[in-house]
Amino acid sequence: MKPSVGIRDVAQHAGVSNATVSNVLNRPDVVAPATRQRVLAAIEQLGFVRNESARQLRAGSSRVIAYVVLDAANPFFTDVARGVEDAARDAGLALFLCNSASDGGREREYLELLHEQRVEGILITPVDAESAQIAERGTPVVLVDREATDGTRCSVAVDDVLGGELAVTHLIENGHTRIAMVGGPLSIQQVRDRREGAVRALTNAGLPAESLTFLETRSLQVAEGRGAGERLVGLPASRRPTAAFCANDLLALGLLQSMTQQGLRVPDDLAVVGYDDIEFAAAAAVPLTSVRQPREQLGRTAAQLLLSENEPDHEHRHVKFQPELVVRASTAVKRRK
Repeated sequence: MKPSVGIRDVAQHAGVSNATVSNVLNRPDVVAPATRQRVLAAIEQLGFVRNESARQLRAGSSRVIAYVVLDAANPFFTDVARGVEDAARDAGLALFLCNSASDGGREREYLELLHEQRVEGILITPVDAESAQIAERGTPVVLVDREATDGTRCSVAVDDVLGGELAVTHLIENGHTRIAMVGGPLSIQQVRDRREGAVRALTNAGLPAESLTFLETRSLQVAEGRGAGERLVGLPASRRPTAAFCANDLLALGLLQSMTQQGLRVPDDLAVVGYDDIEFAAAAAVPLTSVRQPREQLGRTAAQLLLSENEPDHEHRHVKFQPELVVRASTAVKRRK
């Protein structure tokens, strides 16, 4: 095995001191340009790779931030992570992605590991935003797609109450008065907020809250949307909803599939609104009306807040983005000739 190349080898090759090589690696601005180029050429020729583990031990932290996502199978979190990565790269940092899969125990294990690895900061969409296990313990933590209500850390989120209101107001304006909401479990704050917004839209329109048929799901996955479609069609025709608002696009796509399998038409037999406006929403067999969240901006802003944690005048704050309704064919109103 070829022995590894160290700083001493680079220094000898370039004809400089070990300290000069260290400065080129860590403080290149203090080294004369000609000397710096000579050292960089030696690094390239010898194939030198910095011992990052040793640097971390000296500095007490790494050049890495981490994002613990709630569900890596959901394209929403992939888009958020892309925004985080862009901000990390701009700052010269790497990004670790960890998937809790909505499992509190798995989330706890990742947090322990990340604290041990001395990452520079942790972004997390937690299973439970109030959980004590996300305490900072010396490592800055920012909540993503959750609101920090106690003021002890930064957070970024979207106004999900407004998002639910936008979705159901749109359905009411299209003439629907019997509306279903598909989502769950209710332990997820976003589901509760979006349902609150749906009820608010009904109240504002003078309709009773009971006009909303809530079909709770065990998760926010496509299969759960298909199951909700079967339950919806099984309701008595006299009270069967003519429209459905889904807590995310994956549920809505599953619901669309179920309607097709059961020979029902969207939007003629059932109008459908999703939430998130992931890429697949516009590409669905019936393009999906959806409440759009600024996913990449959400991630970028969260990372920027995390990177500002070490600034002397840093103050914790919550950034709330506004959702936007994107109307497509799944709620189109048929015009009579």
